[in-house]
Amino acid sequence: MSQRILAIDVVRGVALFGVLVVNLITEFRVSIFQQFLTGPGSAVERVVDFALESKAFALFSLLFGIGLAIQHERLQETGRATWFLSRRLIALLAFGLLHLLFIWNGDILTEYAIAGFVVLPFLRLPADRLAKASLAFFAIFFFLAFVPQPLRLPDSASLERHVALATRVYANGSYAEIWRFSFEELRLILPLHVNVFARTVALMLLGAAVWKSELLTRSIAVFSVLATAAGLGLTAVDEPAIVSGMVAPIVLALGYGALLYTLARGGKPRFVLEPLAALGRMAFTNYILQSVVFAFVFFGFGAGQFGKMSAAQALVLGLAVYVAQMMLSMVWLRSFQYGPLEWLWRVLMYGRRPA
Repeated sequence: MSQRILAIDVVRGVALFGVLVVNLITEFRVSIFQQFLTGPGSAVERVVDFALESKAFALFSLLFGIGLAIQHERLQETGRATWFLSRRLIALLAFGLLHLLFIWNGDILTEYAIAGFVVLPFLRLPADRLAKASLAFFAIFFFLAFVPQPLRLPDSASLERHVALATRVYANGSYAEIWRFSFEELRLILPLHVNVFARTVALMLLGAAVWKSELLTRSIAVFSVLATAAGLGLTAVDEPAIVSGMVAPIVLALGYGALLYTLARGGKPRFVLEPLAALGRMAFTNYILQSVVFAFVFFGFGAGQFGKMSAAQALVLGLAVYVAQMMLSMVWLRSFQYGPLEWLWRVLMYGRRPA
C-alpha cells in the first residue's frame, strides 16, 4: 500500500507540472480565449498543445478519483465515509470559490468539488460497476459534443475584442479593476467547464475503478506502453476532430499515468522521486501558490507581464517555480506531516486539528 501511495504521489507531482505549464502558457501569459482565435503559434506552444493540453487535466482528474477512492477505503471503518468525504468536498468547494473569485478565475478546484459530489454515491460500488458508470459519463461527454449547447462562446469578432480588453486590464489594472473584469469574465469561462464536466466525472470514476481493481499491481507496464503509443498516435491525427480533440487526450493521459506509475514503483532514482513525491503530497498548496506567484508576475498590481512574455520565457519561469516548489516541499515535509493547506483541509474535514 505505502509503495503504491508513494508512486501515486510521484505521478501527481508530475501531473502538477503539466497543469502548471498549460495554465502558464495558455491562461496566465495571455487571455484563455486567445487559443480559440489563433491556435498554438510558437514551437513551445505547439509542443504544449500536442503533449500536455487537456492531457494534464485529464490525468489530474483521474488522480482525484483515485484519491477519493483511497479516502473512502480508509474511512470505511468509521462507518461515516460519506459524511467525512462530503465535508471534504464542501471545504474544497469553499477553497475553490475563494481561489476563483479573489485570485484567478482559471480555477479548477470548484469544478472538481462539484464533480466529486456526483462521484461520491458511486464509491461504494465494486471496480467493474465503477468502470461501467465511467463509460456512461464518457458516453454523455461524447453525445453532448454533437448537441447544440445553450452556453456557447461568442463569435470570433467578439472574442477578439474581449482578448484585447483582457490584455489591457490584466496588464495594467489595479486589483479592484482586475477583480471586476475577472468576475465578469466568468460568464465566458463557464461554457468551457460545462463542456468537459461529464468527462471530469468519467475520469474520476475511472480513477476510483482503477484503485479498486488490480490494474495497479499487474499488467500496468504493458498497458502504459500501449496507451501512451496509442494516445500519441491519435493526437497526431488531424481528422476527425473528435478523435484528436476528445479521445486522444483521455488515452494519452491514461498512458502518461500508467507509465509514470510504473517508473515510480521501481523506487529509483530516489533523488528524482523524492522531490516529485513531496510536491505531489502538497499538490493542493502548490497549486494555489502557483496562482499567487503568477498573478503577481502577470497582473497589473504586480509586474504586469500579461500579454508581454513569450511562451519560451514563460516556460523558463514555470520550470524555475516548479523546481523551487519541489525543494520547498521537501524542506517543509521534513518538519511537518502535511502541507499548510492540506492541514487546514483536514481540519475542516474532520472538525479537529491533526498533529
